[in-house]
Amino acid sequence: MLADDPLGATRERPGDPAYAAAFEEVDGDPRQVLAVAVLGDEVVGTLQLTCTPGLSRMGMTRATIEAVRVRADQRGRRLGEALVGWAIDEARARGCGTVQLTTDASRVDAHRFYERLGFTPSHVGMKLGL
Repeated sequence: MLADDPLGATRERPGDPAYAAAFEEVDGDPRQVLAVAVLGDEVVGTLQLTCTPGLSRMGMTRATIEAVRVRADQRGRRLGEALVGWAIDEARARGCGTVQLTTDASRVDAHRFYERLGFTPSHVGMKLGL
C-alpha cells in the first residue's frame, strides 16, 4: 500500500529487506504502534502512531500519525476515517495532549480528508533529506 500512489511509487521498493528491519525496530518500541485495518482475512489499511514526550507545553506528549494508507479498492468506505479515529483515541489513552501529522503538499484530497476530521493546517512542515 505504501507504493500504491504516485508519490509512493517513486520512493518505495516493495520486498526490500529494509522494511523487515524497520518493522522489527518499530515493533520493539513501546512508543510506536503499527495499526492495520482488516476486512475478512485481508489487510486493507494501515497507519503508524508515534508518541513523543517533550519538554514544551508543560511536558506534553505528542502523537504523530504517519503512513496512513487504505488499499485502492477499499477507498471511499470510511476505513481511513476509522483508522485515524482509532489513532486519536489511542493517543488520548496514552496521555497525549495533541495529535499531529504531515501530508505532502501535493495531496490535496488528503488535506480535505484531514480537515474534515478536525485537523487544522496550523504549522508549516519542513524537511531536510540526509
